[in-house]
Amino acid sequence: MAEAHQAVAFQFTVTAEGIDLQLSHQALTEIYLSGVRSWKKRIIRLKNSVVTGVYPASPSSWLFVVIAILATMYTRSDPSMGLIAKIQEHLPVSQSMSTQCQALVSAVLFSTMLWLLLIFTMRLCLKQLLSYHRWMFEQHGKMSNTTKVWVALVRIFSGRKPLLYSYQGSLPNLPVPAVKDTVKRYLESVRPLLDDTEYERMTKLATEFESSLGNRLQWYLKLKALWSANYVSDWWEEYVYLRSRSPIMVNSNYYGMDFLHVTPTPIQAARAGNQIHAFFLYRRKLNKEELKPWLLRSAVPCCSYQFERMFDTCRIPGTITDTLQHWQDSDYIAVYHRGRYFRLRVYQAGRLLSPREIEFQIQRILDDPSLPSKGEAKLGALTAGERIPWAKARAKYFSSGVNKRSLDCIERAAFFVTLDDDEQGMMGDDPAASLDRYAKSLLHGKCYDRWFDKSFSVVYFKNGKNGLNCEHSWADAPVLAHLWEHTLAIDCFQLGYNAEGHCKGEVDSSLPRPQKLNWEIPPECEEQISQSLAVAQALADDVDFHVFVFRDFGKDKIKKCRVSPDAFVQMALQLANYRNRKKFCLTYEASMTRLFREGRTETVRSCTNESSAFVRALEGGEAADVCRRLFHAASEKHQNLYRLAMTGGGIDRHLFCLYVVSKYLGVESPFLKEVLSEPWRLSTSQIPFQQLHMFDLVNHPEYVSCGGGFGPVADDGYGLCYQVLGNYVNFHIACKHSCPDTDAHKFGAEIRKAMNGLLQLLSPNEKEPNKTEENRPEVKKDL
Repeated sequence: MAEAHQAVAFQFTVTAEGIDLQLSHQALTEIYLSGVRSWKKRIIRLKNSVVTGVYPASPSSWLFVVIAILATMYTRSDPSMGLIAKIQEHLPVSQSMSTQCQALVSAVLFSTMLWLLLIFTMRLCLKQLLSYHRWMFEQHGKMSNTTKVWVALVRIFSGRKPLLYSYQGSLPNLPVPAVKDTVKRYLESVRPLLDDTEYERMTKLATEFESSLGNRLQWYLKLKALWSANYVSDWWEEYVYLRSRSPIMVNSNYYGMDFLHVTPTPIQAARAGNQIHAFFLYRRKLNKEELKPWLLRSAVPCCSYQFERMFDTCRIPGTITDTLQHWQDSDYIAVYHRGRYFRLRVYQAGRLLSPREIEFQIQRILDDPSLPSKGEAKLGALTAGERIPWAKARAKYFSSGVNKRSLDCIERAAFFVTLDDDEQGMMGDDPAASLDRYAKSLLHGKCYDRWFDKSFSVVYFKNGKNGLNCEHSWADAPVLAHLWEHTLAIDCFQLGYNAEGHCKGEVDSSLPRPQKLNWEIPPECEEQISQSLAVAQALADDVDFHVFVFRDFGKDKIKKCRVSPDAFVQMALQLANYRNRKKFCLTYEASMTRLFREGRTETVRSCTNESSAFVRALEGGEAADVCRRLFHAASEKHQNLYRLAMTGGGIDRHLFCLYVVSKYLGVESPFLKEVLSEPWRLSTSQIPFQQLHMFDLVNHPEYVSCGGGFGPVADDGYGLCYQVLGNYVNFHIACKHSCPDTDAHKFGAEIRKAMNGLLQLLSPNEKEPNKTEENRPEVKKDL
């Protein structure tokens, strides 16, 4: 109980001689410094709110306007055209104020109103400029004069040195597409998947919907679009994520991997020390809004609102719907090791602990010989199972007493850390199989050694490897990828390790020990934990995973073929899937809509008439010239669909929202019901590499994350993530063992074959790639 005593600022006892008061100066100092730190953060937030609120102007521009107005008045000119005099007449001031002073106050008030009007005008102009998206549809490398003028105007109206959230008020709202356009695009997207009879039936359903119920639902949707910042995002978060009652492990959460071929240090505690420190450095930048907004073509801003709930956030289970809870900055993290939960403070006397001090604290947890409390070891399985049993157990067993305090400690932590006793990564006699095990460990682990409800959990393995497991409802993968890239870069290129592999710096051995959390788990709760674990274990065991690095070529060689790398990979996936299944299937590719305020994702339906025509021609033995022409038509069609999705012209989010409106109104639509029930048997996503400037890929090309992945979306389908880099492509493939029609390794082999076949088609003079070792061994290096 030493830690508990250290947390008490004073103690007193009543005796016959009087009151014996004992003060803890250390605790009082901690309280004082914590208060100072809290007030500093409030001042920074207030300052950033002012700077962001007046953007694209600056607070200092107010003084410029005031001085300019006063200067013109000094020359006996009236820039206000009589308004200053009107303000002076109605000033509620006493007679003691001189006429000159009243004129000065009136001029300042007029200047302030003029300044605010100018800000509103600039923001409105910027919003209109950012609503222009024709630049995205122009041929790559060629920019029209209109777009050149537009880029110049955007840069003029964008102001200087924007903060992370500076553009939020200037971003346009996501437009609501016309029903007829969405229906037309939908019918076009399903044509290669349906025979003539089925297509005719679907066309009839679509036409009936468009001419009757569709217009009524559209009216309500336009009303919502006028009222809210984004007509999709809140419903998407609630109905797709938070209202799902199935396990979020595998079904919703996704993962991110460490470097593939290098481990900066083999010491588990040291790797955790550097990275935990780097995570909090990132949070400090995030709180100060010092992270640069993401700009397309160095000019067009993307929405940053998803960053707000990155840290200090947890998903709270409910019987009907879950909720997302976000707290103010926690000064600690929750750590799991060998069935025990710890609270580890990362701030001492108002300062962030150094990497070496965090390593020291982590090692204390690793060396702690204490045993788990009764029922504690597999407690995390509650977050891996069905949501309703977890919600009921939380309300019944964790709503008061020691269980509530310990659960609050986990849920309010900055993030969650697991210290895993296993070794992972590409290693051993079968590196390919070890990479598959690595992916499965990050996706679900042992089903009880992760806290799947936290916004993100970091897993540190015994051999120094690590990775992320991320809850999906609060943000999409590119946001977490930004954090992960930053952390990996800071870990290796700025903090580094000493010759022995430990973190650099000195240790304050007087640091209080990490606090072990206590639990009182009754037998009934243990039974529920066992049931949730059984559900989660069955789900985890059914996942078939295959991760591989396609080394024959990458983005550089694809671009030489004058093809978009994303379109190339998507065409390869269509070809591989057709060879694997002998038919086409509904294909999902995630595209972002962050060009709009509070935008998240949209679906690109990659299986098109053009792509299916190309695949059939290639498999049918058509001439190479014919196949090349069809390939370029298919890739251009794919690129156009991607641009439409990014600029608000997608299909699926609009249909989803129309379906939600129909449910609110209590009306049935056979068309919408059928559309929303169609399974995505091939669900794909590309992982972007956003911060190349933080990595030295020339001297250290191996210091790149292997990307990440997610579980299968459909029981009889594939979930596939890929990352296209200069000389190689990372693939993460998931499906289910229980489906006889899917096999992750077989599909991976078809993808390899399709990728090489497409390059041979587009570059007939290209030599057959050298068959280098597919899985070269990992090395351990220090920078």
